[in-house]
Amino acid sequence: MSDRLQKVLAHAGIASRRAAEKLIAAGRVTVNGSIVSELGTKVDPGKDAIKVDGKRVGAAPRVPTYLAFHKPRGVVTTLSDPEGRPTVRDFLAGVTVRVYPVGRLDFDSEGLLLLTDDGTLARDLMHPSSGVEKTYRAKVRGFPEPDTLRRLARGVYVEGKRTGPARIRVVEGGTNPWLEVVLSEGRNRQVRKMLQAVGHPVQKLRRVRYGGVELGRLPTGGLRPLRPAEVERLRRAVRRKRSS
Repeated sequence: MSDRLQKVLAHAGIASRRAAEKLIAAGRVTVNGSIVSELGTKVDPGKDAIKVDGKRVGAAPRVPTYLAFHKPRGVVTTLSDPEGRPTVRDFLAGVTVRVYPVGRLDFDSEGLLLLTDDGTLARDLMHPSSGVEKTYRAKVRGFPEPDTLRRLARGVYVEGKRTGPARIRVVEGGTNPWLEVVLSEGRNRQVRKMLQAVGHPVQKLRRVRYGGVELGRLPTGGLRPLRPAEVERLRRAVRRKRSS
């Protein structure tokens, strides 16, 4: 079955689709012994001999890996850290393929982090325009007034720019309550900065949902493969945003 060369390379885990296009343009890809530099060239991975830098690309597209990870606090959302801090890689001992995080959770936060070797889906989910909803539970200092919750829902100014609409509610009362915050933006440390801006700094922060994927009862430091239906929900979320 024929498909575009850059898509075949992406599905084979060689690179994201955009990076695969650069490989092709640089003349590093051959098909049946000939250099191919034209984007959009159709190939059949089951019949054509495709090589990148002289190395044969698998004849059949590899099935990508999709994982849910419960990132603990005090772990860096990278595969290496020059400061020697614990990283996501420390929890991947049983994973035989090279996966990487979809987006980030800051060092002091915990919760759901997606890991994959599907460069195309990862890029689409992380793009600023993706609009995929992410749900957090935040334990804050002091009980926010209803008007404060309405301000947060409408958007507050963080570093000179107003945040987009959010959904926010109290899910556990007390002097320092837990709030549920649902965002479709992905600014750096956004939940912390929003709540700091209204006088209720975050004491604990946990991401519990990303698109259609739930953290559920996955233990801290635990991994599980995503179900096909969960992967499809992520793909649909990205497609809906593109068509809106």
